[in-house]
Amino acid sequence: MARGLSLVAGAGRRAAEKRSEPKGFGNPFNLPAPPQPTLSELFAAGPRDGGWTGFLLPQLEGGKPLLWVQDRMAILEAGRVHPAGLGKIELIHVEARDARDALWAMEEGLRCSSLSAVVGEIWGDPAVLDFTATRRLAVAAERRQVCCWLVRLHGTPNLSGARMRWRIASGPSLPHRLDPKAPGVPAWDAELFRARGFAPGRWSVSHETDRFHLLAASGDRALEPLRRRV
Repeated sequence: MARGLSLVAGAGRRAAEKRSEPKGFGNPFNLPAPPQPTLSELFAAGPRDGGWTGFLLPQLEGGKPLLWVQDRMAILEAGRVHPAGLGKIELIHVEARDARDALWAMEEGLRCSSLSAVVGEIWGDPAVLDFTATRRLAVAAERRQVCCWLVRLHGTPNLSGARMRWRIASGPSLPHRLDPKAPGVPAWDAELFRARGFAPGRWSVSHETDRFHLLAASGDRALEPLRRRV
């Protein structure tokens, strides 16, 4: 293990049976999804907007351990991952001293086909996070068939080897079913601004009981068939 990494005790327990969530994003309502496990990027709308977590977590599978890597600045600025919030997903959490160590841990994790996915949080625009680094992650994910999510906190969408690149922002929650003064189901603004094989689009989505709901269709006519709601 690299000198700048520290392994935090694994949390959660292995699910008794594999969860039924589909691989990839968008299957519940046919939004664009990569045809195979690969590298996707999530850009937070603001340095401390945690809406991306609500967008990401329902897409993670159980049944196999999840590797979650955070560099030091991501932990200091945005907070440490909370194992209890992952439900039955078995977590392997790695704290990295800097972006270089975080990228190393992610790439090493992607070499292990026994993982369900690799999530990495990196703060800012470190020099080591260039096209070559992201390309290596994408190739490793596709070679081992392990999904990889690179979360960019306070980062700039520079040149990247990621196959799908999203901007995620927290949105107003839906009205509560029983109390109009209480917050309801959470919602997010999801913008796919670059993807291989898909046209860009923007949606407002919510998630409840293991299913996404499309709240507003994209303005991009190329995505007209994606308007149906499940």
